[in-house]
Amino acid sequence: MKTNVFGEPLQPCSMAPKTGFYRDGCCNTAEEDTGVHTVCAIMTEEFLSFSKEMGNDLSTPRPQWGFPGLNSGDRWCICLSRWLEAYHAGKAPKVVLEATHEKSLSEIPLEELIKFAEK
Repeated sequence: MKTNVFGEPLQPCSMAPKTGFYRDGCCNTAEEDTGVHTVCAIMTEEFLSFSKEMGNDLSTPRPQWGFPGLNSGDRWCICLSRWLEAYHAGKAPKVVLEATHEKSLSEIPLEELIKFAEK
């Protein structure tokens, strides 16, 4: 069973647009997920701009990959390392704790994630 940061069953992050490394709507991860897409984040214009500046344009649609492009307010499973980069830059997005995989705790303390929890 996949679990979230509370050790409870992992909840879906987003089905529209469908997210996750496996595009199953959840922030599941496994050995082949080298990016560790475990943080269920709520997109903001600030974070989308930051991610684009860092080389990962999440806002431009890529129909050839079935990617609709993200907008502020969309939920998306992002890489653990990208969330940390945004956090250190003061641009971290809010997170959905129940949909954030427990593997995120390997690098982000729960106390910090809670500070960014969706209210």
